[in-house]
Amino acid sequence: MMEVKPVVLTGVHVRLEPMTEDHIPGLAEIGVGQDFWHFMLYGEMKTKEDMQDWVKDILGRAEKGTDVPFVAIHLESGRVAGATRYLNIMPQDRGLEIGGTWYGPEFQRTAVNTECKYLLFSHAFETLGAIRVQLKTDSRNERSQKAIERIGAKKEGILRNHMILQGGYFRHSVFYSVLDTEWPEVKKNLEEMVKKY
Repeated sequence: MMEVKPVVLTGVHVRLEPMTEDHIPGLAEIGVGQDFWHFMLYGEMKTKEDMQDWVKDILGRAEKGTDVPFVAIHLESGRVAGATRYLNIMPQDRGLEIGGTWYGPEFQRTAVNTECKYLLFSHAFETLGAIRVQLKTDSRNERSQKAIERIGAKKEGILRNHMILQGGYFRHSVFYSVLDTEWPEVKKNLEEMVKKY
């Protein structure tokens, strides 16, 4: 059975470390007031207190064992770059999801997201023994869909009216996955992409 625990994952450009309340100021500095929140389930992050509540919510999920949250640290600057996590963990079925991912604007379209995905996928397939890793995004978030497709994940379909966001919007979610048999090709893709930075 797959056992998913907090771990530090280090690459060339970024380090993923288990999220703690100590990360709140850094996350607030880059995340408060950003427009990507309207695609996510948590509502708008308008203040440091909103970010504090979000971190506490995510850490509560971690305590229940449903999520393993990470904060991405940009190695060159030493700054918090964003957050991501494992969620929808299914130990019996050797599957999990990479999601809840966001980065500050200055770290978007840099090596950060690509290397974070590389580290998370590598750990899932090569250490945890996952046979399926899924990703999902709001059907309106075309930028996110293109980024997921660029790494080689396969589009599985759209779950209509999948979630009700704050404010009452019915979100359609686009689902993608990578299987263990597809990982070598996706790994090669990600390694090539990271080298370009």
